[in-house]
Amino acid sequence: MTPSERPLRLGAFGTSSIAWRRVLPTVTRMPQWDLVAVAGRTAKKAAQFAEHFRCAAEDDAEALLERTDIDAVYVSTPTALHHTWAERALRAGKHVLVEKPIGTTAAEARSLCALAAERRLALRENFMFLHHPQHVRAREMVADGRLGRPASFRAAFCIPPLPHDDIRYDARLGGGALLDVGVYPLRAAALLLGPGLEPAGATLRTRASDGLELSGQVLLVSPSGILAELAFGFEHAYASTYTLWGDRARLTVTRAFTPPPAHQPLLVLEEQDREERLTLPAADQLMLLLEEFAEAVRTGGGSAEPHSESVAMMELVDTIRTTARRVEVR
Repeated sequence: MTPSERPLRLGAFGTSSIAWRRVLPTVTRMPQWDLVAVAGRTAKKAAQFAEHFRCAAEDDAEALLERTDIDAVYVSTPTALHHTWAERALRAGKHVLVEKPIGTTAAEARSLCALAAERRLALRENFMFLHHPQHVRAREMVADGRLGRPASFRAAFCIPPLPHDDIRYDARLGGGALLDVGVYPLRAAALLLGPGLEPAGATLRTRASDGLELSGQVLLVSPSGILAELAFGFEHAYASTYTLWGDRARLTVTRAFTPPPAHQPLLVLEEQDREERLTLPAADQLMLLLEEFAEAVRTGGGSAEPHSESVAMMELVDTIRTTARRVEVR
């Protein structure tokens, strides 16, 4: 078997819930990938992962990065450490798939993307939903004029309150609703409305003790004047949806961000006197992302477009943080 034919060899750093539940089980089912080793915050945790996924365990990340039998590294550390360990992996000559978001600031995103481009290494965020075909269909309907002239976009990704000890409530580790769930509607707005979005206003509900964002709302404006209203947070019944509204019809994607692999997406097109409900084939958005990442690894980095999109999203995050009105919640 030639190098271009063999599976790509993956090392995983981080023993997170998403790695255990979704990413590594999917990796082990794919012919493109061979999970070689895992390292975590403790040797015990890494050993548990290694036994479950039938791979090697390393005592720490440095040992993982020193391995010569690894082509790429999947980073699923707490958000505040994404930049640190993605950078170290890139400097070790490894391609990188990092959990979203790519960092905590636009400066972190820019530095990682520049380093990956300089070294001709693939760098991708694990934004699974961007790879689901339902969004391709939604964009086609807009391009075909089914909605007429778009005027507004609304998106929400909200979840109920988390257990009090959940890592997403730890501000020191990059917790907070903006970086955890808020980045989804931000990326959806860019996906549907294109580049050049500018914040026009934002409100964040924050924890009085440390300023951690519990929920928020953001208003964006596209270069063509489309208004985007985004909601996110840890204080709501579950919602994962977006709606694009034009002068002829309104299109809603009902399970926009986290559809299970077997879920058949439903797109609802509402016109003045009729409603059309489109049920699409199920798709595994994570598997599609991992296929794209494998292709980028084999081609020495692939397109630079994902880099510009990652940086643009973090620029929006920075602006929202600095300009938002904050409402303390006790």
